[in-house]
Amino acid sequence: MSAEETLAQIAGEVSVCTNCELHKTRKKSVPGVGPANAEIMLIGEGPGFNENEQGLPFVGQAGKFLSELLAQAGLQREDVWIGNVVKCRPPNNRDPLPDELAACDKYLERQIEAIDPSIIITLGRFSMGKFSPGAKISAIHGQMRKVGNRFVISMFHPAAALHQPQLKTTILADFAKLPQLLEVARRELGRAAAEAKAAYEAAPEEEPKQLKLF
Repeated sequence: MSAEETLAQIAGEVSVCTNCELHKTRKKSVPGVGPANAEIMLIGEGPGFNENEQGLPFVGQAGKFLSELLAQAGLQREDVWIGNVVKCRPPNNRDPLPDELAACDKYLERQIEAIDPSIIITLGRFSMGKFSPGAKISAIHGQMRKVGNRFVISMFHPAAALHQPQLKTTILADFAKLPQLLEVARRELGRAAAEAKAAYEAAPEEEPKQLKLF
């Protein structure tokens, strides 16, 4: 089964999942979106109101700021995979509970395995806690570290800048380092930059056109 097929299968399972209480209040599940060969995965916390309505991650004000952050790093949303540690909206945007995180983790692990990114960016403390349990985001934000066979960078959640404007400068500075960190990750993992463009390289070349000399 290809990575695309695996992600589609997971999305189908998530849409009918009843493994925790969140399914009782969801309108639409939010499995995550992005290319199956993404070099970068961004993992947030949980869907909010707009995400619950549309079934897509980061489509509210925090999502708009995330798009700006990616653009600053020379990326577009279409370049990266975006999801959350829980796939359904917690009521009133409360924090996800341990059993809810555990219920969704199996889906997230399968998504990570299928995509096999070079870098995972965690957005917020709950996604950070999956890879760095017990750490404080104020102490490790913007730092890249090896976890298993890939790298993880912990970032503040974009929504934090909406509630605490003083964090905006910090978040902008952390994302500004992303292109350099991606190059380091590629080099350490032995992945060529061209690997991300495999689809382009696999495309048939155009036949050379004969030049007219006269």
